[in-house]
Amino acid sequence: MKLLLVEDNARVAEFVAKGLKEAGHTVDQAGNGRDGLFLASSESYDAIILDRMLPGGIDGIAIIEALRKTGNKTPILILSALDDVDERIKGLRAGGDDYLTKPFAFGELAARLDALARRAQGAQAETVLAVADLRMDLLARRVSRAGKPIQLQPREFKLLEYLLRHAGQVVTRTMLLENVWDYHFDPQTNVIDVHISKLRQKIDADFAPPLLHTVRGVGYRLGVDA
Repeated sequence: MKLLLVEDNARVAEFVAKGLKEAGHTVDQAGNGRDGLFLASSESYDAIILDRMLPGGIDGIAIIEALRKTGNKTPILILSALDDVDERIKGLRAGGDDYLTKPFAFGELAARLDALARRAQGAQAETVLAVADLRMDLLARRVSRAGKPIQLQPREFKLLEYLLRHAGQVVTRTMLLENVWDYHFDPQTNVIDVHISKLRQKIDADFAPPLLHTVRGVGYRLGVDA
């Protein structure tokens, strides 16, 4: 996705932008309201991540209202340290599509962006995920490749589901720890390597071409090409 990040806190902006780029997204950045509104009005984005309070004389709410008045329907995820109900309601009623309070887990931000993108595309809830001849039936909890059933343990199933939902993208170790193991810290173990190895043995060992690839120093990618 092509994303716009409008955030004046340099540390937060660097953290979010780095994670999004690692996940394969293109990210434009603005550090104040005026620059954010200019980019949002002049460029086309799949979604906008917008801080609620911004310098430059234009805050997040003003940006949303200005965009909606011109018919701009780009999905907007509001980031804010203001977590009371009235502030969330104000942001959503101004035209925001979602509201995430600080501090937040990057995995949740990424998941909310995915949900906004699906909603914008009018996508219906997926019940089957597939890459090449690898198929996962979410309702029946069944996995197969080339029509051959593959038995997975619950954690392997969750890992493969996450990889399938991000097929073609580079998935970082941090994303896997947060979304598959619910860790928001590095446990300093080889738990990811062990499960990736087991999963690769089950979905790739007896089939061609290989689908699960290691991107050295970054993470993993599920797809036909290495």
